[in-house]
Amino acid sequence: MTDLHYTPLPSDIVAALQAGVPDAYGIPAERAISDGDGNPCRHCLHDIPAGAGMLILAHRPFAGLHPYAETGPIFLCADACTAWHGQTPPPILKPGETYLIKGYTADERIRYGTGQIVPTQDLSKAAAALLARDEIAFVDLRSARNNCFQLRIRRA
Repeated sequence: MTDLHYTPLPSDIVAALQAGVPDAYGIPAERAISDGDGNPCRHCLHDIPAGAGMLILAHRPFAGLHPYAETGPIFLCADACTAWHGQTPPPILKPGETYLIKGYTADERIRYGTGQIVPTQDLSKAAAALLARDEIAFVDLRSARNNCFQLRIRRA
């Protein structure tokens, strides 16, 4: 099986957003208080605790603009947090949930036929199978319910 790295949003991008840099739509992030339920930070890859400040913003996890560069809502901790680093599924991926995974080529194009809804317990196996294919550069993981970007999975 391919060794995996569950990749959060880059720290420099997160720090800029936390400092007020506009989001993918060119507007400032909304500031809110987490209710502690369903507010996963895409940097530390933990749920934002109840009562903590959070940012809600539009994010596009792609370098360029093209038809496959999906943009959608995400949450971030309002204050600095430590980026997740790990080869196991992070805390935001809840047991019993399902997620949408899609394989992408190095030029950020979806490789047709790779999209699938996968239960949490099968994510590592499914992502490793996609990343074992030479043409797949990375796998994006999204919410199966709302299609929100969660994280990127790469070869370790």
